[in-house]
Amino acid sequence: MNIMSEKNVQKDRLDFLVKKFCEDSIEYKDMEIPPEPEEKRRILRSLMNIRMPRKLSEDILQVQDAYLRERAAEKGIVSLDEIPTVKEYYGSSKPYAAGLSIWQGDITRLACDAIVNAANSQMLGCFVPMHTCIDNCIHTFAGIGLRLECSRQMNRLRELHGRDYEQPTAVPMLTDAYNLPAKKVIHIVGPIVQTHVTPQLEKNLADCYRNTLELCLEHGLKSVAFCCISTGVFRFPNDRAAEIAVETVASWLSEHEGVMRRVIFNVFKDEDLQIYEDLLV
Repeated sequence: MNIMSEKNVQKDRLDFLVKKFCEDSIEYKDMEIPPEPEEKRRILRSLMNIRMPRKLSEDILQVQDAYLRERAAEKGIVSLDEIPTVKEYYGSSKPYAAGLSIWQGDITRLACDAIVNAANSQMLGCFVPMHTCIDNCIHTFAGIGLRLECSRQMNRLRELHGRDYEQPTAVPMLTDAYNLPAKKVIHIVGPIVQTHVTPQLEKNLADCYRNTLELCLEHGLKSVAFCCISTGVFRFPNDRAAEIAVETVASWLSEHEGVMRRVIFNVFKDEDLQIYEDLLV
């Protein structure tokens, strides 16, 4: 298929999905759909964001999957081989420099074994339309199947622990990645800083990294990309969070020589890039 044909097919998919997701919504079923493609993409993402976890007809799901996989290709999929280690890129001689990477960009582009999602305790993703948090981005570009799987897992846990169960801090949940380039998503609730950082909060954050790596070990996942857990709206200071991340990962790798092919510290802001460079170079 040539480029113009694929663009036309993708346009048809977008039109179809906006129409079907509007029809699927009680509140927005009569929405007037604008002609601009960018506005249609915003509407589709917003409708996906607010949609409660429930099944979708197979024909719509197939179009969604084809649409999102093409969107992933349009954004550019980044393979592990395209990401240098800190030893290769910076000439770092720090411990495990040959197995650690810093990568700045959109985590939903990474084709590694697992990416880490900074989740909330409900574990269903972000319901705020077009929000820029990592939870929203991951659920958007994975597709509605991800929220549905998270809901199934949480329902099983509520059967065991009671209907008010929420996912505890630092307890990871593993799901498929659906239409993301990664194979799996590891969802984890980081500690929230209310007033100031305490030793317990620092331990909780370290447990997020350690428990995620243990889950990778359990499931044979050899590469994982960590986001900056608990920074941003969770208010953990970026520099201290990075120190804990690097210390914990290095300590775990020293106890599990040769287990992981690569651990990636994924950053988005220039500030975080500089912090991780200062720690690892």
